Amino acid sequence: MAATENALTINNEISMELPALPPNQGLEAFKDISFGSFAGMVGKIIEYPFDTVKVRLQSQPDHLPLRYNGPLDCFRQSFRAEGLRGLYRGISAPMAGAAVENSCLFFSYRVVQDILRATHYSSTEPLPFSALLMSGAASGSITSLALTPIELIKCKMQVPSDSPGARPPGPLKLIVSVFRQDGILGFWRGQMGTLIRETGGGAAWFGGYEGVTALFREYQHPPSSSCSAGREPAPLPLHQQMIAGSAAGISYNFIFYPADTIKSRLQTEDIINASFSRRQTFWVAGKALWQQHGLSGLYRGCGITCARSAPSSAFIFTVFEGLRSYF
Repeated sequence: MAATENALTINNEISMELPALPPNQGLEAFKDISFGSFAGMVGKIIEYPFDTVKVRLQSQPDHLPLRYNGPLDCFRQSFRAEGLRGLYRGISAPMAGAAVENSCLFFSYRVVQDILRATHYSSTEPLPFSALLMSGAASGSITSLALTPIELIKCKMQVPSDSPGARPPGPLKLIVSVFRQDGILGFWRGQMGTLIRETGGGAAWFGGYEGVTALFREYQHPPSSSCSAGREPAPLPLHQQMIAGSAAGISYNFIFYPADTIKSRLQTEDIINASFSRRQTFWVAGKALWQQHGLSGLYRGCGITCARSAPSSAFIFTVFEGLRSYF
């Protein structure tokens, strides 16, 4: 009897020490996934033609003269050769990817914050900026695992083939081809680049949004008049949400852009060079690109990427925050 009482006491003490996550986790997860998916697809429709130009600029082979002189030249050549439909070629995979990416990002971002509040910080006080950066980095690293296979198919569909007159393959044909050549692990070709881009980019994306949002709130409401502890702050005006989202998109793309360039080249080397014989590693491809083209080669297409990411991220955050506040 005494042993039973001691065991109950120990169990009670252990249960008292376990962190308690906020209630309604199922509903919050549903909102994150649903609203994040919808916001991501809206953003993808806006940005996709610019993304196609970016991938084509990044994937130009080293053994030939540059096919495009810059973003405008690439857009002009692509539009003349394939029309608007060509700039949207392969959007089915990115639309699914945008839904997966943004739902994972927003969902894991909130979950990591809840875990940090339950284990290291007060549940009634806002998290410090460093914790928000950590949450963004963690959400990006988690998302990269789901995103790499989708981006692999997307990049292969966006890049024109070396063979003239060849009909571009569809997503199912590419999936079968990748599986036959490299097996199941072949779908994670370029994972290192995606991991670096998404981990650092997640911190920059959420950090940029949270940082600019905090500046707007501090300017409008001094600390003495801030919201009481435990209450959600009032939503920002629409134009300020758009500015914060634009800053997030530019931060995400500019800082870790070289990792995305190397990833795109790895994922499209069999398309742009039909005679390739040996697959490169992430670091070998990056070193070769640096030696041949320097920093400008690593940032090829960065301008148009930042230009398209500003409105895209602005719409993603605005749509997501609007849906969260409405429902």
